[in-house]
Amino acid sequence: MIFFLLLAVFAHPCLADEAKQDPAPRPNIVYLMADDQNTYSLGCYGNKDVLTPNMDQLGRDGMIFDRHYVTTAICMGSRANVFTGRYEYKTGCNFVHGNLSPELWEKSYPMKLREAGYLTAFAGKFGIVVDGKGICENDFDLYGGAEGQSNYKTAQNPSMKDYAKEFPHSTLSYGEFGRDVIKESVKQEKPFCLSISFKAPHRPATPDPKFDHVYKGKTFLKPSNYGRRYGEHLSAQSKQGRQFVRHYEWGYDTKYDEVMAVYYQQIYAIDVALGMIRKELKAQGVSDNTVIIYTSDNGFICGSHGYGSKVLPMEESSRVPLIIFDPRSKNSGRQIRCGQLTGNIDFAPTMIDLAELEPVEGTDGKSLLPLLKNPEKGGHSHLALMNTFPPAPTTCMSIVTKELKYTYWWYEDEEMKPAEELFDLKNDPEELSNLVALDDQSKILATLRETYDVQLAHWKKEVVRGKGYEKYITLFDRHLPASAKKIAGAKPAKIKKKGKAK
Repeated sequence: MIFFLLLAVFAHPCLADEAKQDPAPRPNIVYLMADDQNTYSLGCYGNKDVLTPNMDQLGRDGMIFDRHYVTTAICMGSRANVFTGRYEYKTGCNFVHGNLSPELWEKSYPMKLREAGYLTAFAGKFGIVVDGKGICENDFDLYGGAEGQSNYKTAQNPSMKDYAKEFPHSTLSYGEFGRDVIKESVKQEKPFCLSISFKAPHRPATPDPKFDHVYKGKTFLKPSNYGRRYGEHLSAQSKQGRQFVRHYEWGYDTKYDEVMAVYYQQIYAIDVALGMIRKELKAQGVSDNTVIIYTSDNGFICGSHGYGSKVLPMEESSRVPLIIFDPRSKNSGRQIRCGQLTGNIDFAPTMIDLAELEPVEGTDGKSLLPLLKNPEKGGHSHLALMNTFPPAPTTCMSIVTKELKYTYWWYEDEEMKPAEELFDLKNDPEELSNLVALDDQSKILATLRETYDVQLAHWKKEVVRGKGYEKYITLFDRHLPASAKKIAGAKPAKIKKKGKAK
């Protein structure tokens, strides 16, 4: 019987062709990451004052994630999370702690995809340093990266200087770099993984003058939690760092419209660069097999609660935009939003999954691809948000779920006692009411405290040694007295006093 079936297949050319049909080609991947972009800066996240047409279209074509967090809300640490899929205390990579080890870099998504035959390309702010390799120019097929904070002047980024004449401002130069990568991939007939880390809208604010007209004279609606009066309930510890004084220093109190116009103008240029890349994908005939991921390395506070900058666990700095468009997905174009909990540690596992590779051992994240199929099921039950960037009082760990956020502020001195914050993010997304002291929240508080303790136990078990993370196992322990947490030089920052709060 089997003989006659085989005979039938090879006797009919059409059946033979189907039997020999190659599997579907692996998708191309475009990973785009802004620097310091919050969710409030996109039209598709509800801001009617901004112009982000290409980001909004990407959202309509793909899926928008509403509960996406960075587990470390500062550039270097967040990028190490993204490359490796690991929490910061496992990468050992962040300011004041040190570089990424070459052993972990070998397990990063760019290295794994290149090893698997992808043409890999990187441009923009590399953001980390790998011991013995620096910014890894030789680990990509095409490279336009820069060390440190990079530069808004294209000519000042050595690997991008050939783009400087046509695109003197770096943001659009990265869009052009992306177009060149797509062309080269088609030429070589290889799948590609293009990663671009825009410098924008990171300070010092330096928008492309080409777009000065976009928000000229514009007035912006302030978020409902804007100003110091909406931060009185927040911990004293959170007010000891630069985030508190930058509400004044960066002009959110007196020049809000002017400051935000510049911020949004920088994001508008990223939107244009996104449009350049999508246009080229269509021109080269590869748009139907290219997955696009758009996100940010962390958010930005922009005057909410009377704070500025990032780092702290509040929503404006730790929750960031995420849009994924997979044209192969049946849910594409249906304008579906995902409310499941996701994090920046999920990107590396997602890239590995897209490339059809075996999961990398030791990662903390999960592939996001199942959520594209069913956005109602999956994601994380909780994520840890952490800050180990000085000064000491602002260092902390939080636990966030789909609906709640718990933070333990460990620091104690003559003026401050350890504090806890509990926010109901479902009913209070602006974090205006701390529920810790309410009796009817006691069971929820107890559950989150327990989850926090379990996460700290994971920290203790998995921490990379010799990078300064071991001390936080003690500092972040809710059960230890202040006498066990004394650290030489652990003093709060000097906060400038200025005017009555607005």
